[in-house]
Amino acid sequence: MPSSPSRSASQPPYFVRLWQGWSVWWRPWQNIDWLLMGAVVSLLLIGVVSIYSIDFNKGEMNWLDHLLTAGVALITTLGIARWRYDTLQAWHWYTYGATNLALVAVSLFGVTALGAQRWIQIGGFNVQPSEFAKVGVIVTIAALLNRRPANNLLGIARVVGALILPMGLILAQPNLGTALVFVAITVGMLYWANAHGGWIVLMISPLVSAIILGLALPYNLSLWLWLAWVVGMAILAWWCLPLGLTGAVGAGVLNLASGGLGQVLWNLLHDYQKDRITLFLNPDKDPLGGGYHLIQSRIAVGAGGLFGRGLNHGTQTQLGFIPEQHTDFIFSAIGEEFGLIGTFLVLVLFWFICLRIIQIANSAADDFGSLIAIGMFAMIIFQVVINIGMTIGLSPVTGIPLPWLSYGRSSLMANAIALGLVQSVANFRPRQTNRRP
Repeated sequence: MPSSPSRSASQPPYFVRLWQGWSVWWRPWQNIDWLLMGAVVSLLLIGVVSIYSIDFNKGEMNWLDHLLTAGVALITTLGIARWRYDTLQAWHWYTYGATNLALVAVSLFGVTALGAQRWIQIGGFNVQPSEFAKVGVIVTIAALLNRRPANNLLGIARVVGALILPMGLILAQPNLGTALVFVAITVGMLYWANAHGGWIVLMISPLVSAIILGLALPYNLSLWLWLAWVVGMAILAWWCLPLGLTGAVGAGVLNLASGGLGQVLWNLLHDYQKDRITLFLNPDKDPLGGGYHLIQSRIAVGAGGLFGRGLNHGTQTQLGFIPEQHTDFIFSAIGEEFGLIGTFLVLVLFWFICLRIIQIANSAADDFGSLIAIGMFAMIIFQVVINIGMTIGLSPVTGIPLPWLSYGRSSLMANAIALGLVQSVANFRPRQTNRRP
């Protein structure tokens, strides 16, 4: 009579069975980009430590609030990552409608703070719908471009038409910084959707025309630059638009009109917005007023040197020379207390995050997922460039937060939703596929 098989031969070892049990639970997230998650978690931890240092001598607990919100944000990201992103295609108009309704609610029931009406109070918390509108715009544009590519003027017109309403509601708050983020997202997604580069330049040319004419340059140089720009746009339109001479004349007239319109729009800006735009060129003009933040921020970053003054030892940070440093100007605290090494680490993490998002966009299962990833890429990189630029005096103060580092519940949660959608694209992409060279 043959002997019965031994226990070791009938089933795998204990550690193998334990791993198999865990893998069944972990399987819904097995294809997400864990390197991307690691980089984001690293930025969140740096943000918590930096905000803790800012709160150190103030008796505040913003760092704990940031830490708890970060935990909720990570759970939200993982929850969205296991849900198929492509179901949003059938619901994108509902997403678009909800986005605009939330922005309308701000104008009707919003809470005013710091000279702007941008928040809605829900359950004792101030929620900023404009942050979540960024994600809504990304989903809407991705769905539109997935149905009709941007290699024709009608496809671009559909995208621009959908952008007008939310952007107008954002500007009415007023929130110029978020409106500029919308423009960056749109340009990035149109480029990825194979829109003609000349068409994209023509689309943003009226804004550039208004800015050039508004520059205060000697010897009427701004006027000559503006006229050269108008002529250049007319030539570009003649070359790349299918309308020939009609398109050239139309582009020239539009840029001519935009120059005068820029003066009208300038007068519609609030005083603090005008100060932010002009004082970054010469903050010493009003060192105790509009230029105060910029001057103190540059001092803080420069004082950090190579290795920084050390945690809780930055004079500008600990003595509170920079108001609301835990929000828009958190990079100055990192620069002062962690020095060039700390700021370089932050920049490397942002570079790595953008690199991983590009790789996810390249390997997405469809154009809709690829465009969602590129929309987040454009949103993140624009906010990083503008925020760090204003911290070191290279761009005006716009109120744009630094992703995952700046304190702000709405910003963290909006980034969590966007990251969750990108991770969903990664999670449901085909293995070993590279759709783009």
